[in-house]
Amino acid sequence: MRKTINWGIIGLGNIANKFASDLLTVEGAKLYAVASRNQDKAHAFASKYNATKAYDSYEALAKDKNIDAVYIATPHALHKENTLLCLEHGIAVLCEKPFAMNAKEVDTMIAKAKEKKVLLMEALWTYFLPHYQYTLKAIDNKVYGNVLKLEADFGFNRPFDDSSRLFNKSLGGGSLLDIGIYPIFAALSTLGIPKNIDAKATYFENGADSSCTMNFEYVKAKAILKSTLLEDTRSEAIFYCENGIVKINSQFHAPSTVTLIPNEGKEKTLDFNYNSIGYKYETLHFNALLREGKTESNIMTFEFSKQLIKTLDAVRKQINLSY
Repeated sequence: MRKTINWGIIGLGNIANKFASDLLTVEGAKLYAVASRNQDKAHAFASKYNATKAYDSYEALAKDKNIDAVYIATPHALHKENTLLCLEHGIAVLCEKPFAMNAKEVDTMIAKAKEKKVLLMEALWTYFLPHYQYTLKAIDNKVYGNVLKLEADFGFNRPFDDSSRLFNKSLGGGSLLDIGIYPIFAALSTLGIPKNIDAKATYFENGADSSCTMNFEYVKAKAILKSTLLEDTRSEAIFYCENGIVKINSQFHAPSTVTLIPNEGKEKTLDFNYNSIGYKYETLHFNALLREGKTESNIMTFEFSKQLIKTLDAVRKQINLSY
C-alpha cells in the first residue's frame, strides 16, 4: 500500500460533496479521481476538491490502476452494480448506506469481495462517530443498568418532488431506506435483532413511503422508531435504562452531543468538539483496514450489514413496500 491512499468517488451528489470535503482533512489520503455520467459535472467536482482525474464514466474510473479505494455515492438502486464493477477491478469499496436494495444484493456484493479478497464496507458513518462510540460503550458497560426502551426518530419536511431521487421509488427513494435506516441501526447496534416487528407506513402518490413507524420487541426491552419526510422531528435517540437515561441529542446520526440523566443526581451533557462534517471517522477506519491488508471491518462487519438489510426487508414486507 502506497503511503498516500488514492481515493475515487463514483456519484457526485450532495453526500459525495460532504465526503470529499472531509477527505481533505484526512492525513495520508487524497482524492485522486471522480466520475459522473456528465463530464462537466465531473470536471467541476474535481476542480473544487483538487482531484487529479475527472471521468465521464464509472467504468473508466474503475480501470484506473492508481486508485486504491472508491467511495460509492450513487442512488441506492445502483450500489450493487457500482460495487461489483470496482471489486472486479480489485479496488477497495466504501459503499454508502443502504448497502444495497435488499439482502440478496448485499449477499452478492459480499460474496464478490470475498472471492476477490478485496476490502468492502458499508458506509454507515454514524457507527464511527465519537459520540456514538461513547454511547455504545456506556450502554455495553450498563452505566445506568439495562436498556428498557429506545426511542429514535429521523424526520424532515420536504415538499414532494417526483423528479428528486429522494422520492423516486425505483431508485430506493422514500423515508425507510433513506433515513429510516438510522433509527433501525440504533436499535440493532444496541439491542440486537428484535424478536418481533410491527410496522406501519404512509405513502406518496407515486408509491414511495412518506413515513414509517416501527415497534421492535425484545425479551426485556422495546424500541419505538420513526422515519418521516412529512415533518421536522427532533431526530434524537433516547435510551431509557433502569437507573437513568442516555440521550443522543438532535441529529443523533450526525456529530452531536450526549446527555446523561441519572434517576438520582445531576444531568450532564458531553460535547465531543467536532471540527468536521463527520465523514472523516469512517474514512480513517477504512484507511487503517486497507493499510493492514484487511478485507472486512471489525466494526461495520459483513454480519451486521446483513442483519441491517434483513431488518429493512422485514419492515418492507410488513408495510407492503416493494421496489
